[in-house]
Amino acid sequence: MINKTLEKNTLSFNESLNRVREELDRLLKTSPKVIRSKTEHLSKSRGKFIRAASLLASAEDGDGAIDGAAVGLAVSIELLHLAALVHDDVIDRAPVRRGLPALHREFGEKAAVICGDYLFCLALKTAYRETCGRDYSGCDIPDYMSRVCLGELMENVNNRNFDLTGREHLKIISGKTAALFEAAFHAGAMLCEQAKEQANLYTRLGHYVGMIFQIADDCLDYESTEQAAKKPVSSDYQQGVVTLPLIFAFRQMPGLKQRVLSGEISKEEVKTAVKDAGGVAYARSVSKKYYEKAGTVIRKLNAHQSKKARLAEILDRAYYGLGGVDIG
Repeated sequence: MINKTLEKNTLSFNESLNRVREELDRLLKTSPKVIRSKTEHLSKSRGKFIRAASLLASAEDGDGAIDGAAVGLAVSIELLHLAALVHDDVIDRAPVRRGLPALHREFGEKAAVICGDYLFCLALKTAYRETCGRDYSGCDIPDYMSRVCLGELMENVNNRNFDLTGREHLKIISGKTAALFEAAFHAGAMLCEQAKEQANLYTRLGHYVGMIFQIADDCLDYESTEQAAKKPVSSDYQQGVVTLPLIFAFRQMPGLKQRVLSGEISKEEVKTAVKDAGGVAYARSVSKKYYEKAGTVIRKLNAHQSKKARLAEILDRAYYGLGGVDIG
């Protein structure tokens, strides 16, 4: 009897995730010589691959098998995310990323920007190789990436806009963070015959997971330490980025905004005020609403229980934090 996995060129979830890691490392370590030292530096610190895991989990069929093309698409999503981080660190002048010196600190800002551009091109090339000739209607990765860029631009336009509303902030992060999660869930669904007809549900799930992920990151800025986060904390406030915890604190403490505008308050005092005002607790409550909506979507999916459990695990990791055991 022919092995079904080999016959269909399919992989298990764990096999797929391992191949994503291996292929991403290979691409970063075998880049053209002129840029290899930069991409090798990036390969030394890995993320948690939650976007790749989201795509792969969404691509699982009724037997738990995943189309081999999902590996390339997951790699492209991770490359897009990495490119965005490189550019973000330049804009924010962040000294550290994932416990290592940020790329621009190691090689200079111009080299980092060009490296980020290269990663964008490599991501799109990788995605095109997997989608060329296939029916991928509705899953336009360049379109999702344009939403990420517009979200980043809207955040920049609203830098130090201390009158920003919670609704406006949520709209910003629905682009800059949630769009790439939407792309991951949708792309995975399009590779699974049973999931194709429910692709919109997967996209919605990706949106909720992305919103939860970003709100959790915003909260870390006011409640974590640099050692735990492996990146600067209170950096959002220092960079003039206004997020949900601060927006709520301004609403609860009218005098706080004036002190911030006048520069009469330190970042540590702002951090304490935000926590005392319940800003972090409020942001967590908003995140919980997205969490509950996401759980409802998972229950509506026409998928086997093990697939739903894996999607629920990804949701939990976004909501409770990524510090636990790797998915898979």
